[in-house]
Amino acid sequence: MRVESVCILGGTGFVGRSVAEQLCERGVRVRVVTRRPLRSKPLWVLPTVEVFAADPHDEVTLAAQFEGADAVVNLCGILHETRRESFASVHTDLPRKLVGACRAAGVRQLVHMSALGASESSPSEYQRSKARGEAAIRDNAANLPFTIFRPSVMFGEGDQFLNRFAVLLGIAPFMPLAAADSRVQPIWVEDVARAIVASLGDPQAFDKTFELCGPRVYTLAELVAFVGQVTRKRRAIVALPAWAANLQAFLFERLPGKLITRDNLRSLSVDNVCAGAFPQFFEFMPASIEAVVPLYLEGRNARARYNFFRYRAGR
Repeated sequence: MRVESVCILGGTGFVGRSVAEQLCERGVRVRVVTRRPLRSKPLWVLPTVEVFAADPHDEVTLAAQFEGADAVVNLCGILHETRRESFASVHTDLPRKLVGACRAAGVRQLVHMSALGASESSPSEYQRSKARGEAAIRDNAANLPFTIFRPSVMFGEGDQFLNRFAVLLGIAPFMPLAAADSRVQPIWVEDVARAIVASLGDPQAFDKTFELCGPRVYTLAELVAFVGQVTRKRRAIVALPAWAANLQAFLFERLPGKLITRDNLRSLSVDNVCAGAFPQFFEFMPASIEAVVPLYLEGRNARARYNFFRYRAGR
């Protein structure tokens, strides 16, 4: 299926910007639908990208925005609930609306980003809502081809994951860490975007779910130690017992920025690790944290820079 026009929801976010850039490199026309057009400034320089202010939760509006699009990519997601947005509205109700809007507009493929660990049996409402969103697509898609992605935690320039630890290590004499032993398999945001773009228009990706993880599994404590090494801000890591971790999350979720919530902590109680190897379908191997992270956290590691260039050259 030839894809010449793509509509992205969540295109101003961390993953969306990378997807839009990679589609632009291919000459694909991109329409980004957002409620916050001012956040789209980094996209304004991309020649094939247009930004439209609209409410993505209105199905009629969505259908109008999808007119003429070959594919729709849904990247909307939240880590914390607010008065305005809940896990149910963003992760479950919106995917259901998207299916109806895509069918009304004649869209030929829906690509949806879920999350690794999405399951109705998860202890976390975040992951349960993601599972219900996937089910809403599968149950209602009928003749609409769909592709679902389940990435692990993502890293990259501007991330809210390793960058946040870098900031905390810079101001704290030691690091009190909740869920220090939890296992994650982080993946570079550019690799997630590359997989999403590669799936567009390919019938072999239709009605498939892909788990996306990086090449190595880490504990959270190992990642924090790595950030300290790269930024030269090594700090003692104090693993918090469960009661202290819950107290910390209870307090932090009431502060601006919400560094961690109790639901985040419940997500971390389950290993965020892929069941198998990176899907051969995409014909590339994901980059390692060691090759990429020093470029945006420290920027002076020449060896990491060469590895980065080799990766981008496909070597």
